[in-house]
Amino acid sequence: MTAVLTLPMTTITKAEAFLVDLEVETVRTDAVQSFLKQETVFVELATTDGYVGLGYSYTIGTGGTAVLAMLRDHLLPRLIGADARNVEAIWFDLFASTRATTVGAITSLALASVDTALWDLRCRRASEPLWRLAGGFRRRVPLYDTEGGWLHLTTDELVAGALASQKAGWPGVKLKVGKPRVHEDLERLSAVRDAVGPALDIMVDANQSMTYAEAKRRARAFEPLDLSWFEEPLPADDLTGHVRLAESTSIPIAVGESMYSISQFREYVAAGAAGIVQVDVARIGGITPWLKVAHLAETFNLEVCPHFLMELHVSLTAAVPNGRYVEHIPQLRAITRTEMQIADGHAVAPDEPGLGIDWDRDAIDNRRVS
Repeated sequence: MTAVLTLPMTTITKAEAFLVDLEVETVRTDAVQSFLKQETVFVELATTDGYVGLGYSYTIGTGGTAVLAMLRDHLLPRLIGADARNVEAIWFDLFASTRATTVGAITSLALASVDTALWDLRCRRASEPLWRLAGGFRRRVPLYDTEGGWLHLTTDELVAGALASQKAGWPGVKLKVGKPRVHEDLERLSAVRDAVGPALDIMVDANQSMTYAEAKRRARAFEPLDLSWFEEPLPADDLTGHVRLAESTSIPIAVGESMYSISQFREYVAAGAAGIVQVDVARIGGITPWLKVAHLAETFNLEVCPHFLMELHVSLTAAVPNGRYVEHIPQLRAITRTEMQIADGHAVAPDEPGLGIDWDRDAIDNRRVS
C-alpha cells in the first residue's frame, strides 16, 4: 500500500514580498534627520485553506530594497510548505537561518514583515482581532500627539498644537528637543507648559543627538517642567551612558525605538537604564518578539509606549496590561480605506479579525516600487 502524504490545511503555499513608497503626510524634523518618505515592505502569505495574511514593516527613507532582497533571497523560500500556525517555530527558523546578519536592522525588519503576516493569518483563522488574541487586556489606550511637536516648528506653533490636542481631550503631547542651545529648548518647552497647565503630559525626544554630559545638563534644566519622559537622549548603543543619566535625573528615560533585539532590551531594563520601554514592532522583528519585550518590561514594573506605527501598535498596546500610550503619527492614510478610531482621547483597537488595518489594495498596487 502506498502512503499518501497529506499536508495540513494551514500549509503556506504562497509567499510574496513587495515594496511601497509613501510620502510623508507633513514635514517632520528632529535633531538628527528629516522624515522624507516611508519605505513600506509588505509580505503576503496564502495557505491551503484559502486564508491570506498581509504583514508589513518600514524604514524612514533608506534600506527598503535591502529588506526586500533579504526576504526574496533568503526568508520567503523557507516559508513554502511550512504550517502557518507554528508562528514561534517559523520565527526561530528564519532567525536561525540568518545568523550572519543577526542581530541587525535589515534582518529584523524582514522578520517583522513575515511575522505580522503570520499573526494576520492566525487572527483571521480564529475570527479574532489582534488585540484579543495577543492578550486581550482592553480595547482603548490613551493617545499622545507627536505631529504638533517637530523641531522645525516655532514656539507659537508648538503651543497651538498642544492646546489643540488638549482641547480634543488627548492626555499628552511630545515635543522634539535638541536645539543648539539649551535655552532654546527650555523656552519652547516652558511656553507649552505655561499654556496647557499641569494636567497635560509633556514628553520630549532628543533622537539620540546628545552626549551624556549634555543630556544630563538638559535634563536638569527640564526637571521643573514635570516632563513625563526624556526619549532617546543618547545613542541607542550607549548602555553605560543611559544608566548614568537615569541615575542623575528624576525624569524617566525612554528608550527602545532603535533597538533590534530582545537581549538589548533585557540589558537596558536589568541595568536600570529604561524608565519607559518604546519597543517598535517592525524594528524588533514582529509581533512575536514585541510581546516578549512587553512581558519582560512588565516583570520590571515598566510601562510600554511603542514608537510610531499607531495602526498596528494600538492593538498590541491594548493587549498587554502595562501598555500606557499610543503615539499619534498618521502615515498610512494613502493606502487604507479607514483610519484608526479615536474616542475621548483614546485610540480604540479595531475589533475585526486580523491586524485590523483596512488596506486599500488598489492604492497599494498603484504605489508598488518596481
